[in-house]
Amino acid sequence: MPESNLAERSDRSEEQVSGAKVIAQALKTQNVEYMFGVVGIPVTEIAIAAQELGIRYIGMRNEQAACYAASAVGYLTGRPGVCLVVSGPGLIHALGGMANANMNCWPLIVIGGSSERNQETMGAFQEFPQVEACRPYSKFSVRPSSIEAIPTVIEKAVRSSIYGRPGACYVDIPADFVTLQVNVDSIKYKECCMPPPVSMAETSAVCMAASIIRNAKQPLLIIGKGAAYAHAEESIRKLVEQCKLPFLPTPMGKGVVPDNHPNCVSAARSRALQFADVIVLFGARLNWILHFGLPPRYQPDVKFIQVDICAEELGNNVRPAVTLLGDINAVTKQLLEQFDKTPWQYPPESKWWNTLREKMKSNDAASKELASKKSLPMNYYTVFYHIQEQLPRDCFVVSEGANTMDIGRTVLQNYLPRHRLDAGTFGTMGVGLGFAIAAALVAKDRNPGKRVICVEGDSAFGFSGMEVETICRYNLPIILLVVNNNGIYHGVDKDSWKEMLKCQDATTVAPPMCLLPDSHYEQVMAAFGGKGYFAQTPEELQKSLRQTLEDTTKPSLINIMIEPQGTRKAQDFHWLTRSNM
Repeated sequence: MPESNLAERSDRSEEQVSGAKVIAQALKTQNVEYMFGVVGIPVTEIAIAAQELGIRYIGMRNEQAACYAASAVGYLTGRPGVCLVVSGPGLIHALGGMANANMNCWPLIVIGGSSERNQETMGAFQEFPQVEACRPYSKFSVRPSSIEAIPTVIEKAVRSSIYGRPGACYVDIPADFVTLQVNVDSIKYKECCMPPPVSMAETSAVCMAASIIRNAKQPLLIIGKGAAYAHAEESIRKLVEQCKLPFLPTPMGKGVVPDNHPNCVSAARSRALQFADVIVLFGARLNWILHFGLPPRYQPDVKFIQVDICAEELGNNVRPAVTLLGDINAVTKQLLEQFDKTPWQYPPESKWWNTLREKMKSNDAASKELASKKSLPMNYYTVFYHIQEQLPRDCFVVSEGANTMDIGRTVLQNYLPRHRLDAGTFGTMGVGLGFAIAAALVAKDRNPGKRVICVEGDSAFGFSGMEVETICRYNLPIILLVVNNNGIYHGVDKDSWKEMLKCQDATTVAPPMCLLPDSHYEQVMAAFGGKGYFAQTPEELQKSLRQTLEDTTKPSLINIMIEPQGTRKAQDFHWLTRSNM
């Protein structure tokens, strides 16, 4: 062998690489694009190494918001985002985001720094049993045994996060691993994991499901966010239109088939659920959002057909007539094959369709009446109808809050899949700004010019309000709409608040739901260089929203004052069975 080649091999065998760079390269090899976090000892070097390889690092103000953002990237792209956190309290703050990702079934990787190995059990800085703590909130929780093992562990974490039912995975990195140097030749990077395998339902079960649908007197399709994640929009829309079936989207299933589709019965939600005799669930779970599938919300003898990627979900709370285990898009295509072989349509002039249309017309009229009220302060419906008039059809809508989210989903329309993000299955408050940041980054990379509208209650905004600084730091053109009723569920006006303070200590007389009346949240945005607007009338709301939509150069926040005692309209059934709010 020539001396030059021997020298080159000798130089390489002596070349060193740090644990931080191994982690970054392992993530890059697995096609990870985004990393969110709050840096500090011992993980700062990991963020720097990731940036050097082209992974986008977004520094957040709180680990919870960072974790929410990373999980939303996983939902929007199908590839997990990474949340990078420091040891101890930093990791604990991220547990909320991990739990939320697992409940929503979204892929996520959390990488946490931890105490140095030689200081374990000695009371090291921020020492905490992190691997054990993460196990209840993740699909996979592990500490690599060596730097050489990191690529294998990260490949398994990424694969585990996206295979089967997606979820969170945790990788623990001891502080001494970050800066420790090892020979380059000792590191073997794992090839990028393959996309999840596509599974299909049993043919006999598909035939049975098609037969039950054909014989239904009052059928209903329910489209969940699992269908959105599975990119099943084309096949489900074809099924809806070919068979003339009514459908109801769950909150994050909105847009899989456009909300303005004539077969969408969202405006008759309670009626549709209560009287359907056959219900097909596409990636929707019979949890609290769908009242567990039980009476009195449903007929006692309703037949459920469950389509889900997770076998353990099938049969939860009810005994389904048929279970279709598999990828939702693939299974929907299997159903379509049955209806292609023997064409069938549900009669569009049936009694069931007429009942649903009458209820939709009645509920729409009631909503429009509420929206048309001219009195001030404005109510929820007035605000949302004016927002809906100006929203771009292709925008992302992020929403959280109690009444703000629940009423908003009935008025604000979604026309595209995976374009609505909200508190989700776990009902998590504080997700809004993290989700909006994730959506803005994905939109910037994949659909430049697409807007992100984040509709927040004033209470919900308070959970992660300092992420406004993050939005301004990266100059993300997000429009924040804070629907401000001075409280949680409801509040009081300024005069009532002053009277309370005259009597006694506010801590003994102020209702627990109250927040400081007429708070100027728009000034938080202005403080960091964005644009802030204060809207008390429909005209001010229309003008400020028009200006923010025209200006794509800066983030903005519109603080919209509404009636402090404003609540949702009366419904046949509340979302929560025992809720008095």
